[in-house]
Amino acid sequence: MEWNYGDMLDALQPLLPADEPAFIHGERIITQGQTRQRSNNLARNLLAGGAKTGDKVAFYMRNRPEYMEMLAACFKARLTHVNVNYRYKPDEVHYIFDNSDATTVVYGSEFRDTIEALKSRLPKVINFVEVSDNDDKADFAVTYESLATKGAGEPLDMPRSAQDMLFIYTGGTTGMPKGVMWEQGSILEISRIVMARLGPVPDSTEGLIKAFAEAPIRMRSLPACPQMHGTGLLSSLNTMLSGGSIVTLTQANFDPRELWETIAKHKVNSTAIVGDAFAKPMLAELDANPGKYDLSSLLTITSSGVMWSREVKAGLLRHIPHVTLSDNFGSSEAIIMGSSTMTKDGESATAKFGLSEVTKVFDENDEPVEPGSPKQGIVAIGGPIPVGYYKDPEKTAKTFRTIKGKRYSIPGDWCLVEADGTINLLGRGSNCINTAGEKVYPEEVEEALKTHPAIADALVIGIPDEKWGQAVTGVVRLNEGAQFDEAGLREHVRNKLAGYKTPKHIIIGTVPFRAANGKADYKGITSFARAELGIA
Repeated sequence: MEWNYGDMLDALQPLLPADEPAFIHGERIITQGQTRQRSNNLARNLLAGGAKTGDKVAFYMRNRPEYMEMLAACFKARLTHVNVNYRYKPDEVHYIFDNSDATTVVYGSEFRDTIEALKSRLPKVINFVEVSDNDDKADFAVTYESLATKGAGEPLDMPRSAQDMLFIYTGGTTGMPKGVMWEQGSILEISRIVMARLGPVPDSTEGLIKAFAEAPIRMRSLPACPQMHGTGLLSSLNTMLSGGSIVTLTQANFDPRELWETIAKHKVNSTAIVGDAFAKPMLAELDANPGKYDLSSLLTITSSGVMWSREVKAGLLRHIPHVTLSDNFGSSEAIIMGSSTMTKDGESATAKFGLSEVTKVFDENDEPVEPGSPKQGIVAIGGPIPVGYYKDPEKTAKTFRTIKGKRYSIPGDWCLVEADGTINLLGRGSNCINTAGEKVYPEEVEEALKTHPAIADALVIGIPDEKWGQAVTGVVRLNEGAQFDEAGLREHVRNKLAGYKTPKHIIIGTVPFRAANGKADYKGITSFARAELGIA
């Protein structure tokens, strides 16, 4: 595709009914007509404030209309989105701002104290934009509403490119978070590939816009997971680009009752979640209140990023048998490597996926793994893939490799290939821990544990957990004479890192932690911890 998202929005928005909702957040509704004007104003005012083509805009807020409305403005102004995990502690937030070279920071007012504490350490930032439900703001910031309402709302007259960027920062499997650099044209091409599975797709962008504008029904979608993660962001983006409505929840923490009430009230058609961490409480609420919610409008529930077990899927289908459950296997570096669907008429096994058209499985010698082979392989996706990691050529070279003349994204997922061509995921080859869709880098938590005066050494691993997928687990060796205080150690980590990185379990290790060369023995420690915790 030669067009980018800014061009698509400029073409699509005038064709949509101006009074239809674009965003719904509680009782607040922003229409398509308002969104067109507001995003144009935002784009123009960001440029007037000093932003230049390609500049990075950091998004530091929870799900709300302003997230996608500002994203639309960035597309139109040729500015690059940078997602910031709002669960991070201040130093972690600072790392994203600094590493991304952000020149504009858009933040929710609830995070004002963090921004005030970091401001002096952010010399590259020229604009702070505060999103608030009132006129109150920090004295160094401008209000989001002032930028959205100042101007006539006319489109910008500027050339754009399919190479304009969108960044998705990911916790990754090693080291600090990395900015995955996606060209907009590549993500659009992936969308076309996915749409083609459902039926014929127009062979021109103009035809695609016309089809979206003339669609008899425009979808209403609800990202239950954070829009600052890839699953929530990309599901919202697809809805916005097809002229649909994005419905967001209002509570800071996920509440399954609010989810089901909102779906019923606003006739939502699809919702995006992250595996069992969301699906289990959703099922528990339906089990506790069968028939309470009118979910007749709901057509699909989509998950990506973590395990979604067959048993939980089957439980949801008992209550909403007309819904299709779509389980996507992918990452920020490789969108939709595989997928699995489940309906009342057909079940799918946990962690079993069909590969996409551009996905391959290679062995350690970069040879294709034949279906039915007992050999383990690593999943690689070709076709539209990212440019690489921002400012990290070494890690780019490791993840994005050329095999037999073709460039692939290889995030590190190992699998077995069944005789029918489907795959059974085995897990990441690295030590990355995936807990409820959040990636946790073990060494970071280990270092936090080792700063406690009682700790001589520590290793951190992921232990299987029904709720979280993997539970962050610390195994520690105490200094001589020190007392073991699990609650105190957990609080120590919580004060240094984001809450989800805090170990769910901390146990004293009585086996060797390291090999003779000093390298961590994660395999041995994992076996020890599983035995101590009674996990087979």
